[in-house]
Amino acid sequence: MTLSPNFHADTLPASSACPADGATALPGTRRSLTAQLVDALRAQIDSKEMKPGSRLATEAEMVQRFGVSRTVVREALSRLQAAGLVETRHGIGTFVSEAGASPLLTLDPADVAGSLDALAILELRISLETECAGLAATRCNAERLATMRSALADFAQSVGRATDTIAPDLRFHMEIAQATNNRYFVEIMEHLGTRMIPRTRITATPIPRDQYAEYLMRVNREHEQIADAIERGDADSARTAMRLHLINSRERLRRAQASSD
Repeated sequence: MTLSPNFHADTLPASSACPADGATALPGTRRSLTAQLVDALRAQIDSKEMKPGSRLATEAEMVQRFGVSRTVVREALSRLQAAGLVETRHGIGTFVSEAGASPLLTLDPADVAGSLDALAILELRISLETECAGLAATRCNAERLATMRSALADFAQSVGRATDTIAPDLRFHMEIAQATNNRYFVEIMEHLGTRMIPRTRITATPIPRDQYAEYLMRVNREHEQIADAIERGDADSARTAMRLHLINSRERLRRAQASSD
């Protein structure tokens, strides 16, 4: 996609100032705006204009500078994060990944049908679990929070030992559903069971152990951001963190699909 002549990609790093004459709006639909923002940031990262470890502009700065919605900015950053190009550090900002992008997941062509099913479930989960996280932030008690943290610790240990991470992953999400104190959320999640976890629906093409461990730890950092928001009782941040986590999962799976074409 060709960018507008008025699209100044070099203004995207956090250190850049907004022009005095106001925002530069990007033409096109929401989807094209997201793609333009992704392409501009990716070009800067690939060319080393934004070096590993450098901080991107804040969400509010991007909204003001480019005249786009917060949703466009969030979706663009989610795609970059799913691609391994950037990482979000809670309370600090979004930074260019030190290691750069890595393939992480590649699907065998035989797994495409299973991955389509996993994508459909992720679409449901984005709607369902976003609100779960918000309710959990207002209703969670110390005991329930401790069980969430235990699941995250077990996940991290499983990565280190190269053992199964699906059980603690599922347990973490189920604990959030339980924390809503609404049995219907729990019943729906129990019905989905292990199908909620995309890794159970597909068989990824073998990749180096260190790269797969990197992918899993990135997933668990997203989990930690959700737990942190719930612990603070911040419902809006909990919803945002959960939505970002699930959108990232969706984008990672889409990239794996694309690599199998």
